[in-house]
Amino acid sequence: MLHPLNNLINPIMYIIPILIAVAFLTLLERKVLGYMQFRKGPNIVGPHGLLQPIADGVKLFIKEPVRPSTSSPTLFILMPTLALLLALTIWTPIPMPFMLADMNLGLLFMLAISSMAVYSILWSGWASNSKYALIGALRAVAQTISYEVTMGLILLATIILAGGFTMSTIMTSQEHSWLLTTAWPLMMMWYISTLAETNRAPFDLTEGESELVSGFNVEYAAGPFALFFLAEYANILMMNTLSCILFLGPQNSQTMEIFPMNLMLKSTLLTIGFLWVRASYPRFRYDQLMHLLWKNFLPITLALCVWHTSFPITLSGLPPQ
Repeated sequence: MLHPLNNLINPIMYIIPILIAVAFLTLLERKVLGYMQFRKGPNIVGPHGLLQPIADGVKLFIKEPVRPSTSSPTLFILMPTLALLLALTIWTPIPMPFMLADMNLGLLFMLAISSMAVYSILWSGWASNSKYALIGALRAVAQTISYEVTMGLILLATIILAGGFTMSTIMTSQEHSWLLTTAWPLMMMWYISTLAETNRAPFDLTEGESELVSGFNVEYAAGPFALFFLAEYANILMMNTLSCILFLGPQNSQTMEIFPMNLMLKSTLLTIGFLWVRASYPRFRYDQLMHLLWKNFLPITLALCVWHTSFPITLSGLPPQ
């Protein structure tokens, strides 16, 4: 039986690297965008700007938090905490290289927690009692719920190919080849859907500065805003890590030995892809965003699900369990 202290230490040792990675992801984003736009990124605080995330975090958390007098106090304060809590909880079944909890239905757990994250955005927009925050929250809910339909169908097709719901099954099913090689349309639609799910450019309609002056979090400042910020970037890293496990998993036992470094490298490359897309494409109109999902992605994913169900052979050559 584990010592009770281990029950506390294990989650902390799981969470701290995620928060550190999120902090330096902000620096990576500013550096990459800077060089793509022919300008310098952060380069003053610390050597080559490496201490900039620490300076930003200290600045945000020592500022005085401001709350609108007409807002709902309880929900307004709790929602940033809920957003970060859900963003960290969703990492539980991801192997890095070991899981915090080995779940039989790990993918369904992650999909459920991802769906619950909508509530933190909706309630924060409603509790702010601001029309701009409420419009941004409603946009976020419509966008996130819509794209979760496609993501659920893509996961279903992936599960049929892999032969199980657990992360270990998905990884071992890719012993001989990546799932990307046999299901690249799924990977492409999944990657675009993760951009929309995390409210990243060019699908950042919830934070359209030209119409909504930052959207659902416009009334938040200082520490509560930092919690929303951390939650958003933790979700970006989680989605890219999950993408690597689903479509770019380990291929053999030798790869499994260096799995953490392998996973980190692939996740970083996919995250840089997020930044590259942000630097390259203008924001979509909202009707274009919804048209892409309901008129393009949904019919294709449904067709692929029917195809995989009609020929239920997994990557290992055996029928699914």
